[in-house]
Amino acid sequence: MTTYHFIGIKGTGMSALAQILHDSGETVQGSDVDKYFFTQDALDESGIPVYPFSEDNIKENMTIIAGNAFPEDYIEIAAAKQMGNRFYRYHEFLGEWLKQYTSIAVTGAHGKTSTTGLLAHVLDEAFPISYLIGDGTGKGHVDSRYFVFEACEYRRHFLQYEPDYGIMLNIDFDHPDYFSSVNDVFDAFQSMANNVKKGIIACGDDEQLQKIQSKVPVIYYGFADTNDFQAKNIKETDNGTVFDVFVRNTFYASFTIPQYGNHTVLNALAVIAMCHYEGMQVADIEKLATFQGVKRRFTEKKIGTQVIIDDYAHHPIEIKATIDSARKKYPNKPIIAIFQPHTFSRTKTFLQEFAESLQLADHVYLCDIFGSAREESGQMTIGDLQERIEGSKLLELAHTENLKVHEDGVLIFMGAGDIQKFQQAYEAACQ
Repeated sequence: MTTYHFIGIKGTGMSALAQILHDSGETVQGSDVDKYFFTQDALDESGIPVYPFSEDNIKENMTIIAGNAFPEDYIEIAAAKQMGNRFYRYHEFLGEWLKQYTSIAVTGAHGKTSTTGLLAHVLDEAFPISYLIGDGTGKGHVDSRYFVFEACEYRRHFLQYEPDYGIMLNIDFDHPDYFSSVNDVFDAFQSMANNVKKGIIACGDDEQLQKIQSKVPVIYYGFADTNDFQAKNIKETDNGTVFDVFVRNTFYASFTIPQYGNHTVLNALAVIAMCHYEGMQVADIEKLATFQGVKRRFTEKKIGTQVIIDDYAHHPIEIKATIDSARKKYPNKPIIAIFQPHTFSRTKTFLQEFAESLQLADHVYLCDIFGSAREESGQMTIGDLQERIEGSKLLELAHTENLKVHEDGVLIFMGAGDIQKFQQAYEAACQ
C-alpha cells in the first residue's frame, strides 16, 4: 500500500486533499514549515503526521504530491525524482482523483470557497460525498456519490480537470502577475467550459459568462428575469436573508440563508440550480438555512460591544461585498475596515479600485503590503494607497490597541496574507 507524501501540506488545497485521501483509507503524511497555519488543526485532528522539510522524508514507493509554489529543484522534489517516485503537482493529482465520482467544479474570480462550502453542506445532508474547499477543509467517503471541489483559474490550473458539472460564478480580472486582461481570464474560463462533460451552471447577470460557448447545456441563474433560475423578493431579516426562486418564470420555492448581501443570494442560487438539476427535493435544498459558513469568510466574534470579523477579501469587488454584508447585518453600527493588500502587482493594478471600495467603510486602517515571493515591490508602498483614501490611517502591529476607540464598531480584518496576526494582536490587547 502506497504512502502519499504532501510537500507543503499546510496549503489550503493541499491540507484538504490530504484529509480526503486519509478519509478514503489511504496512508498520508506531509512536510511544511514549522510556523502555525490554521489548516494544520484538521491535520492534527486526523492524526496526519507533518514533518519539517527534508529529503529524508522521501522514501521509495511513495506517491509524492507537491504544492504549486515549490520549484522543480526543491530538495524533496529533487529527491523524489532521483528515486523515481510517482510525482504529481496538486492540480494534476486532483484531476486524476475526481474521475472516480460525479464531480462538480466550482469556479469564478470571487465566491468560490463560500459556494463550494454551501454546496458541500447541502449535498452532504442527503448523500455520501467527498469535498475539497479552499479554506483547507476536506472530507472523503469511500462510497461518495459526488465530489465537490473548488477549481482555481490561477495559471490555468483548473484546465487539469474534466468535471461532470461546472459552476461558474463570475469572470473578473485578478492575478495580474499572470493574466494580462479580463479577456485573458475569459479565455481561460472558455477553455474550462470545453472540459465540462454534463452541464454548466453560470451566473447570467455576468456579462462575460453570457459569452461562454459550450457543447453541454448551460443553466443561467441571477436576478434578471432572462435567467433560468431567478431570485426575487429579497428581504433581510434578523436571521439572514429570505428570497423567492422562480424557475423559468414559475414560482419554485422560498429559501432562507443565514448570510447577508446580494452576492450571498447569488451563491445560494447557484447551489439551488445545481441541486434542482440533479433532481433533489426542495426539503433537502432548504438545508441552505443551516450553513454555518467557511473559514476566513465573514467569520465573526464579539469583544465587548465590538463585532470582530475575519475575511479573506483581497480584491476590490470582494471588499465591497464584505462591507455590504456588514452594513446589512449591522445597519446601526459604524464599519471599520482594516485591510492588508496582498501582492504588489495586485495593489498596483487595482490601486484606485481598492481606494474606492475601502471608502465604503466609515473608517479605514491600512497594514503594510503582504508581498509574494514571486514578485518585486517595484517601489510600491502602502503609502500609495493611503494617499488615495482621505482620513485613512496606517496600523502597526505594535499599536493595534488604537482600534479600541471604535467601541461600538464592526471591525473587519481583510486580506489574503497574514492579516490575522493584526487581529490576534488586537484581541490580546483587549484582554
